[in-house]
Amino acid sequence: MFAKIEVNGDKACALYKMLKSKKADAEGKADIAWNFTKFLVNGKGEVVERFAPTVTPEEIAASLGTHL
Repeated sequence: MFAKIEVNGDKACALYKMLKSKKADAEGKADIAWNFTKFLVNGKGEVVERFAPTVTPEEIAASLGTHL
């Protein structure tokens, strides 16, 4: 369950391929540049937001109410 996986490139995990295809970063890049990139997925399985590694959980909490 906690094995190391690839998040970029040809060997990227299918989950991350899907997440990145739905939401690029603020610069329009799909690849994950650094650890702790976060994705917000709603109850329908739609990727609604992508957060940079520097975004705190408190900042993400503000987005939760708008995507319920």
